[in-house]
Amino acid sequence: MPMKNDSSTVIVRVNRNRLRKSLPQLHSSFHRDKFRKTRSSRMATKKLGLDYIKNLADYATGKQGFDRVLRMIKLTEGGDGHCLGEFTVQKEHLNRDGVMHGGLTGTIVDNVTSYAMISKGKHPGVTANLSVSYVTPANLGDVLEVEAKTVRAGNKMAYLDLVIRRKSDGRVIAKGGQVKYIQFDKKKLDF
Repeated sequence: MPMKNDSSTVIVRVNRNRLRKSLPQLHSSFHRDKFRKTRSSRMATKKLGLDYIKNLADYATGKQGFDRVLRMIKLTEGGDGHCLGEFTVQKEHLNRDGVMHGGLTGTIVDNVTSYAMISKGKHPGVTANLSVSYVTPANLGDVLEVEAKTVRAGNKMAYLDLVIRRKSDGRVIAKGGQVKYIQFDKKKLDF
């Protein structure tokens, strides 16, 4: 229920409608999967979390939309608000200067942090704020590690961080994060 008719309310409504159409399978699957933090299921949650994140990534990148550019990331670990993956910088990932394109870095921050958050059983939400700090360039052939974590996921907002490192020397390539609005009335979404 919107509090005031300002521009942020309009953005949430547009994105909510987009979510209604594009993520029906995702919504029902994350309600079926259980991400409880009990002593007996912590290890099982981590295993199910990785499988869940991989299925989510396959779903997101399997369409003809822009997210398909992330098919190159191999997810290696995940669950309980955490996601780890890696990829090799290819020619199609480079800008004119021969280093990894900043737009690709932003897309990685957006999607991989969302995978981490959803592994906690939260709604995928909509991005309220996205930031990227470019520390050092990544070159053709570099193997990069991508690590995302959920800093905090409350009832309304989620705070997510990500670091991209060169695997060979651990040097940070970029840091990023986002704030997501995640409070949706499930009865009104009609998923």
